[in-house]
Amino acid sequence: MKSIISAILLNALVLASAGLQGAAQQPAPQQPANRPPTTTVQDPDDAPIGVTINEVRLPITVLDKKGQPVPGLAASDFLIFEDKQPQAIASFNSEFERLPVYVGVLMDTSASTAGKMKFSQEAAMNFIHTVVRLRKDRVAFVTFDDEVKMHQDFTDKLDLLDRAVYGVKKPGHHTTLYDAVWQFCDEKLRGLGSARRALVVITDGDDTYSRANLRDAIDIAQRTETIVYAISTKAGFAGTVPGVEAGQVSDRGDRDLEKLCEETGGRAFFTGDFIELERSFTKIAKELRSQYIVTYKPKNNSYDGKKRKIEVKLADKRDGLKVRTRDGYTAINDTVR
Repeated sequence: MKSIISAILLNALVLASAGLQGAAQQPAPQQPANRPPTTTVQDPDDAPIGVTINEVRLPITVLDKKGQPVPGLAASDFLIFEDKQPQAIASFNSEFERLPVYVGVLMDTSASTAGKMKFSQEAAMNFIHTVVRLRKDRVAFVTFDDEVKMHQDFTDKLDLLDRAVYGVKKPGHHTTLYDAVWQFCDEKLRGLGSARRALVVITDGDDTYSRANLRDAIDIAQRTETIVYAISTKAGFAGTVPGVEAGQVSDRGDRDLEKLCEETGGRAFFTGDFIELERSFTKIAKELRSQYIVTYKPKNNSYDGKKRKIEVKLADKRDGLKVRTRDGYTAINDTVR
C-alpha cells in the first residue's frame, strides 16, 4: 500500500503549489487534496438508481459510573435508532479479544510542540506499549505539521515503532490535524475487514493549515468505522513542560477536538501530569478491549448523500451507564472493505 506522502506526490500535477508540502507562507487550500467528489451531498433525485446500503457496523462502548467498561451484555440489551426509526440488529459480537485492533498514532510536530517533543514521543511509546497485543494488534506512526508523514506503517514490532517515534528530530511550522486524520482514515483504514480501527491524536493546538475541515475529519472517521481518541498536551506537564491549567477545555480548538472524538465514539483527554496520562492510556486500552460490535441493515437503505443520525440506547435503563458510539454517517457509496 502506498504511504500517505506518496499518495500526495502522485497528485502533484493537479495540486501544484496547493499541496500539503507547499511553502509555509502559502495559504491553506479549502479541501483535502484527494478528497473524493462523493463527499458532496447529492440531490436525492440524482442518487444512483438501485444502489442500496447493505449494512451498518457500530463499535459500541458501555461505561459504568466510574468510567469502567461493562461486560456481559447481549444483543437484547441494545436498542438501535437511525433518524429516530428503530432498527433490527443483524449481528452481535461480544468476543472482545478475538478481533485485532489497528491503531494509528498521529503526533503533532508543529512549531508550538518544540518544547514538548520529548514528552510527546514518550507519550506515544507509552501508549503503544500499553495498548498493543503482540502478534495480534498493529500500530502505525504518523507525524503532522506542514505536511503529513508516515514514519512506520502498521506493525506489531515494538523496535520498529520505537525507532520511528524517536527518529523524529525537527518540528515543522503549521498544524495539519484534519488532513492527517482524513488521509490516514482514507488511505490506511479501509481494507481491514472486520478489524477494529482507532486513531490516537497527540496534539497541543488548533488546526492551522489543513485542506480538510473538522466536518471532513469526522465524516471520514465515521465512514471508515474509526474511533478517535485525543491526548491534549496543551496543558503542559507539572514541573516539566509549561502550559495552561490542566484539564481545562477552554477554547474553540479544545471543543473541536472533543467534538471530533465524541462524534466518532471516542473521547479527548486534557491532562496535566504523568499519572493521569498513564490512566488515560489504560482507559483507552480497556475500551478497545471491551467494545460490542453490532450491525444492522438500515430501513432507509439508499445512498442519497444525506446525513443519518444514529442513537444507541440500553433496553433496560440502568442508572449511571453511558453508551458511546459514532453518532451517524453520511449515506454515500463509499465504505470500508
